[in-house]
Amino acid sequence: MSETPQIKQFLNEDFLLTTPSAILLYHEYAKSMPIIDYHNHLSPSHIACDHTYTNITEAWLQGDHYKWRAMRTLGINEDYITGKKSDQEKFSKWAETVPYTMRNPLYHWTHLELRRYFGINELLNTQSCDTIYHQCNEALQQPSHSVQRLLKMQNVKVICTTDDPTDDLQYHELSASQGDVISMFPTFRPDRFIHIESESFTQYIDLLIKSSNIDINSFDKVIHALEIRMQYFHAKGCRLADHGLSYIPDIDFKKEEVDTIFKAKINGEPISQNQVDQYKAAILFELCLMYNKMGWAQQFHLGAMRNNNIRALATMGVDTGWDSIGDWPQAKALSNLLGKLDLNDNLAKTIIYNLNPADNEIFASMIGNFNDGSVKGKIQYGSGWWFLDQKDGMEKQINALSNMGLLSCFIGMLTDSRSFLSFPRHEYFRRILCNVFGKEIDNGELPNDIPWIGKIIQDICYYNAQSYLNIKP
Repeated sequence: MSETPQIKQFLNEDFLLTTPSAILLYHEYAKSMPIIDYHNHLSPSHIACDHTYTNITEAWLQGDHYKWRAMRTLGINEDYITGKKSDQEKFSKWAETVPYTMRNPLYHWTHLELRRYFGINELLNTQSCDTIYHQCNEALQQPSHSVQRLLKMQNVKVICTTDDPTDDLQYHELSASQGDVISMFPTFRPDRFIHIESESFTQYIDLLIKSSNIDINSFDKVIHALEIRMQYFHAKGCRLADHGLSYIPDIDFKKEEVDTIFKAKINGEPISQNQVDQYKAAILFELCLMYNKMGWAQQFHLGAMRNNNIRALATMGVDTGWDSIGDWPQAKALSNLLGKLDLNDNLAKTIIYNLNPADNEIFASMIGNFNDGSVKGKIQYGSGWWFLDQKDGMEKQINALSNMGLLSCFIGMLTDSRSFLSFPRHEYFRRILCNVFGKEIDNGELPNDIPWIGKIIQDICYYNAQSYLNIKP
């Protein structure tokens, strides 16, 4: 499909690059670097089995909360979003939405993805909808556009999925047996065993009993069972843990009290919010001790206020696009947890992600408290995520980290995505990163030492993550 006059200037080869040095840094240093996507929510089965999508709606719209929220805002009926309308009708409504998403990152991502995966240089709208729908569908039926090929198209070398402790990891094992150029590793995400307030908590404990093959009738047994599962994950290549929390509880606890709280919960007795926080603080501390013992890195995604729409939660369930930025105090509790672990040298490599931009400098300065010289960038201020993985959010994260720490030690971008078409977000980040450096070179704030700054760019894009995570493709 030929490039239209409308899109020629908008999405040219120097997109987001505003100075000569930025252009040089991106094209000569950043563009060709491989990708280590060390946190995402991609399907391990789709990777291992090299899934072929039926159509672009399945590949692009299913599970994409960003697009769903935009469509709802435009007044599109839920039948065309998560409802029973046909895939073509749903795509048509997304095409109708896209022209209205200008200045939302969705507008950039949409057209980058159409160009990078399908060679489509046309703006998506109601006029181009049918042609683009059929062109994408035709491509997705070809071997060149299976899931593994989509990843290779973007030079992805390593994928770290997000996995429940009870998962059997059969698809990671299958992927490893294929000896392919894409390495897939699991990430240990124990959220279901942290959120004791959940109505399904006892059901999750039953699953843990089956997967660990031990009876769980005390808090110590929960920890032991999770340690068994960690060892299993470690044997399958896992070197990362992750936690999705609104906040880290700032509360003292005693193990005997936490044991009483756990037993009350599994016996169906009510527990207070204070007891919930005690249990969470205790299990987080114990988990972090084990991560350090295993030699893993631990991640904390903090600040999301989830499932705000009570009506939608009742009818559609969780993870359907009704979440937002929360405003909990984060600094003191985070400092206390990291400090208690560091006291006896039990603090693992740690990546903290912030969702509230008002807390950027809090997070960026916190990491300096616990970098002890043992590992380059041991404590990381993670990339802008969720509502902040857009141009403004990335620039603010880059600037906060630059001002409070060493951007040169940063382990870079990740997709945090459920879509195999989301990997141009790495390109998006790299262009923004190069533009930040390039502008300061060309206005005299940084020296015109392109080889050295190019090396820093390549470290941030790839080498820092490779070294930090001890992952070799």
